[in-house]
Amino acid sequence: MTDRATPEITVWDPLVRLFHWTLVLAFVFAFCSQSGWFEKIREPLLSEESLQTLHIWAGYTIVGLLLFRLIWGLVGPRYARFSDFVYGPRAIFAYTKAVLTLQAPRHLGHNPAGGAMIIVLLLSLAITVSAGLMLYGADKGLGPLAGLLIDSSDSAIDAFKEVHELFANFTVVLVVGHLTGVVWESLLHRENLALAMITGRKRG
Repeated sequence: MTDRATPEITVWDPLVRLFHWTLVLAFVFAFCSQSGWFEKIREPLLSEESLQTLHIWAGYTIVGLLLFRLIWGLVGPRYARFSDFVYGPRAIFAYTKAVLTLQAPRHLGHNPAGGAMIIVLLLSLAITVSAGLMLYGADKGLGPLAGLLIDSSDSAIDAFKEVHELFANFTVVLVVGHLTGVVWESLLHRENLALAMITGRKRG
């Protein structure tokens, strides 16, 4: 619970919050649109071709968001910058150990373990969309990489598809880990971290 005597301060700027929730929506849609169970839902509403088009545009949205986050991580406000939450392996391990023993110190921005998770998530998403663009160019002859990959062999197309699917699934695993960490930290420090990513504010 938030101590009413403790003033709140703005930690997450509007662009970080917009990035976060737009990325959530884009990835959820992109992933679900290619899931087998979604086929039963979409048939009365969307053709397979239309759904594939939306999947592609969700991927482009993720590409744009990743590029924005790279720039904002260098020039954005304090808590948005990589320099504020990228730590070395020793600090990450020490913080993770402290979390498991319920002795982790509170951080206004991302803690060392959370920062590491964000970097891994961004890298996994980058590989996912890169492989997706390669697959789109090689298999369909479309997209920004079509000129380079239009003559790809079947084995190359299969490899692009496998990497795309592998890292999409790996990203889901990371998201589950991220959510677990958010819940754990929220309980440990008695503050709603998900709400903070909506309002941008945390107790000082």
